[in-house]
Amino acid sequence: MDSIDTGTEELLCYIEERVATITLNKPHKKNALGDTLTPALRETIALLEHDNRVGSVLITGKGDAFCAGGDVSGMGGNRTSSGRNSREVTKNERIESLFVKQRTLTQRIHELDKITIAALPGAAAGAGLSIALACDLRIASSNAFVTTAFANVGLSGDYGASWFLPRIVGLSKAKEMFYTSDRISAEECERLGIFNKLFPTDTFRDDAQAYAAKLSNGPINALARMKKNLNSALDQELQDSLLLEARHLVESVDDPESKEAIAAFMEKRRPNFKN
Repeated sequence: MDSIDTGTEELLCYIEERVATITLNKPHKKNALGDTLTPALRETIALLEHDNRVGSVLITGKGDAFCAGGDVSGMGGNRTSSGRNSREVTKNERIESLFVKQRTLTQRIHELDKITIAALPGAAAGAGLSIALACDLRIASSNAFVTTAFANVGLSGDYGASWFLPRIVGLSKAKEMFYTSDRISAEECERLGIFNKLFPTDTFRDDAQAYAAKLSNGPINALARMKKNLNSALDQELQDSLLLEARHLVESVDDPESKEAIAAFMEKRRPNFKN
């Protein structure tokens, strides 16, 4: 097991079986995002993308929650914190700041050249739900639940939830989830396609590791190309998808991964993609 220095105890990261596990580590606040945890999360995700030891990235939360979203106690301030030079931040500056923060977190996760998995031991709410939705796959313990939660604090939503959610559950259901902020149980999330798989609460951590390790030790270059194919297909014409598929398939044929997979098939053994 290799530990990664995130610069803060609020975010833990280690690599095991080619799985980079990122743990939001503020259980006393249900792993709420904040000015220390969130920048560290951005930097760690960017770092892992280019780490050849990593086949997939698994994001989870310490304790009995995934992420409660933004720390409400820290919201509402509109001034810079530069001492005697403190000034009111303009509306446009606030918009631009949030736009950049969103692009460098959930958009980065969505487009990462690694398979990303959200592992929910419990609740995912608000921007925490957005982070889970940005991942390629979501697995959860049987007592997990999700809620958009934004309406509860009079906010319209951020970090891409309004883009990700309709693509998973459909527009009408997404509107209902946003407008009501109802809690959606693990079983209902699985039925809606929000969760890909449920695991028992008492074995969840081990099950999540095994689930991610299976992907991490597969043909990760081919999986990355699949991810690009599928992400792009939502917003482009068929012929553009056909061209992208053609390019990626030819690249896959030339990739040592494919040669190893074919050799393993012919020799009736399991492929070894680690090298």
